[in-house]
Amino acid sequence: MGTRSNSMIIALAGRRIDAVDSAPPRFPLQNIELVRKRVRAMLEARQATALVSSAACGADLIALSQAGSLGLRRRVVLPFERERFRKSSVTDRPGDWGPLYDKLIDEVDARGDLVVLRDMAEETAYSLANQVILDEAVSLSGALDEPAAVALVWDGLSRGPGDSTEEFGAEARKRGLSVLEIKTI
Repeated sequence: MGTRSNSMIIALAGRRIDAVDSAPPRFPLQNIELVRKRVRAMLEARQATALVSSAACGADLIALSQAGSLGLRRRVVLPFERERFRKSSVTDRPGDWGPLYDKLIDEVDARGDLVVLRDMAEETAYSLANQVILDEAVSLSGALDEPAAVALVWDGLSRGPGDSTEEFGAEARKRGLSVLEIKTI
C-alpha cells in the first residue's frame, strides 16, 4: 500500500510571540490569526502527515494546534524537562499559552511522541533541540517513505548571533532539505 502522492513530513521552527517591549517587531501578538491561517494553508498544501517541532509560544504552538486539528501526527522535542521549558519559552511572553502547551504536551506524550533532551545549559539546549527536530523529521521520513521539508515561521530577518530560527534554516539547507518560509509580519 503506497503513501499519498506528494505527502510529507514537516519539521518546523519559528519565532516566539514578541515580548511586550520588543523592537523591531518579529511576531506581534495581533498577528496570531494571520500566522495560524498561513501555517494551516502550508500544512494542507504540502499534504503533511506529520509535524516535528518544539512547543514554544508562537509559531510552535500554533503549528502543533493546527496539525492536531488536521489529524496529523505530532512529535515534540523539548530541550529540557517540560516545566522548565514552560517557564522559559511558553509563559514568559504575552498571551495565555500555558493551557494550550499543557494540553498539547499531554496529548503528544500519551502517543509516545514527546522527546525530552537531557537537562543542560540553555545556550546549547536550543541548538541541540534544533538538530534533534531535524533528525526526528528525517527519521520519520524514512520510516513512512515520505519526503521531509522544513518550515520557518518568522519575519525573514536574522536577529544576529544566536538566532535559533535562522540556525535551524541554515542547518536544514546544509542537510539538503527544502525550506519553506511563512512570514509572521
